[in-house]
Amino acid sequence: MNNKNQEIIDAFQFRHACKQFDPTKVISKEDFDTILEAGRLSPSSFGFEPWKFLVVQNTELKEKLFPISWGAQNSFKGASHFVILLARKKADTLYNSEYLTKIMSDVQNLPNEVAEQKIAAFESFQKNDFNLLESDRALFDWASKQTYIALGNMLTAAAFLQIDSCPIEGFNIEKVEKLLQEEGILDTEHFGVSVMASFGYRAREPHKKTRQSLDAMVQWI
Repeated sequence: MNNKNQEIIDAFQFRHACKQFDPTKVISKEDFDTILEAGRLSPSSFGFEPWKFLVVQNTELKEKLFPISWGAQNSFKGASHFVILLARKKADTLYNSEYLTKIMSDVQNLPNEVAEQKIAAFESFQKNDFNLLESDRALFDWASKQTYIALGNMLTAAAFLQIDSCPIEGFNIEKVEKLLQEEGILDTEHFGVSVMASFGYRAREPHKKTRQSLDAMVQWI
């Protein structure tokens, strides 16, 4: 292996789902900005970025999240930073939505005729390829899948910086969304909770990483 190959493997060997964080160690602003930037620069289907990242710093909000987020409770006891990844709902992800039009014009800077072609292609994709219009949940699940790309890149960026992390699905989604709505944080017409993640520094060394072999999971055809 050359140095770059080894650096990549070493980062993935370092990364684990940290269950016990050291509460005395805080991630620097520069490092956490890099983690967030890795999420921002992540790829998404058609480049529509159907996500939003909530960085939870408020102690009272963490206390309210604690009993309804069982998978995050260890993180709340010591992680430096806690993030809730939101996915956009039908109001923003339907092929002719105002949000997508704005992305194409204001972010992607597409000429009108190109944007119209892209929307036509996206409409066909939603209707014919992935059957996303069968339900609002199908569209939300599609958007949620995009957030996991961003999440994966954030976890890997953290590992390169020797920062620990934990992806979290252990929470009651209805109760978490209700809490965030009541706190004036979540607009449930446009967003839903997809996944959570914590970042910080391990309090103890993890168990040795275990995975199936490449032969068991890769088929060359």
